[in-house]
Amino acid sequence: MSPFRSWSAEVAPLIPDGDEARRWAEEELADPVYDIAEPTTFDRIARAVGDFISGLFSSEPSAEWGTTLALIAACIVIALIVIAFVIWGVPRSIRRAPRALGELFGEAEERSADELRRVAASHAAKSEWDAAIIVRMRALARSTAERAVVRTPPGATVHSFARSAAKVFPASATDLETAASIFDDVRYLRRPGSGELYEQVAGLDRTIAAARPRETEPVGASR
Repeated sequence: MSPFRSWSAEVAPLIPDGDEARRWAEEELADPVYDIAEPTTFDRIARAVGDFISGLFSSEPSAEWGTTLALIAACIVIALIVIAFVIWGVPRSIRRAPRALGELFGEAEERSADELRRVAASHAAKSEWDAAIIVRMRALARSTAERAVVRTPPGATVHSFARSAAKVFPASATDLETAASIFDDVRYLRRPGSGELYEQVAGLDRTIAAARPRETEPVGASR
């Protein structure tokens, strides 16, 4: 027998069969060194959290995540608005009733009803009855506009205001028409005013201010 043939007979075969190869693989993978290389539970959790955060800030989130993020953002904004209202209250621009400014009976008038009443009282204290009557009638009309019960658009006359106000304050219909005539007499016909005539207009203004309007929808005075 040759030396080569004798050496090969004593060496184990280098290529195992199928069962032998599976056994070797199982023994090899059972080695603890592979447990170290395999990801732990903590690694899996950390990877999941990382993927979640990455999804939140990705430039192109999925449709599902886009809807979720929009809802979260809306809830945050609403919560911030509610907190702001609780801390600082209603803004003044919302809390304050809008002033009914603009033209009144053919003339520009920017003053409020209270301001007009003070001016009228000042004229009355000086026995300036014409001016007192005119300003007090304007105060009456401005007060109903501020209460949003009677509108006085540009071009509205004092008599159209009286007719519109009578629909809201029917108990004062006659007095409203009388006050409108007093205003016209003093303002346009140059008839002299008096303390008695002024008190008629002022008393009506006080009555209307204390009365409850019959209709809630504002009535517009025509020309």
